[in-house]
Amino acid sequence: MKSKFYESLNRQVLALLDGEDDLVAGMANFSALLNDNLTELNWVGFYVMRGEQLVLGPFQGKVACTRIPFGKGVCGTAALTNQTQRVADVNQFDGHIACDSASNSEIVVPVRAQGKVIAVLDIDSPILDRFDEEDQKGLELLVKSFENCLFD
Repeated sequence: MKSKFYESLNRQVLALLDGEDDLVAGMANFSALLNDNLTELNWVGFYVMRGEQLVLGPFQGKVACTRIPFGKGVCGTAALTNQTQRVADVNQFDGHIACDSASNSEIVVPVRAQGKVIAVLDIDSPILDRFDEEDQKGLELLVKSFENCLFD
């Protein structure tokens, strides 16, 4: 069931980003699309690599941490390892950075250009264990489409 949902959402991403080449505009609409279509979220957006840190980019949600050191927290770990981080309970994640105390679970997907991490998509939920393997696969598909639209 979720796979069909993400396939449908992927078609919307492709249509939304068709012909767009501005990273900020793409990130803004992409985060808005996810915020409108995914349930039980309290934050969705991007952090962009700037030197040895991640800097807040376009997002939907409450005020957020502005800068995250490379390798720190869930976002910094995803950027460092170049791998999706899916955390069922952020309070159990060593080094978690609590930008919003209402967040209980998180998924962070690296965004790449020519194989190099240039940003991360960060999604938080107040629900413990909100994101499962199907969500991870679906979000990775959406991010791949995002990359293809903006960087090919």
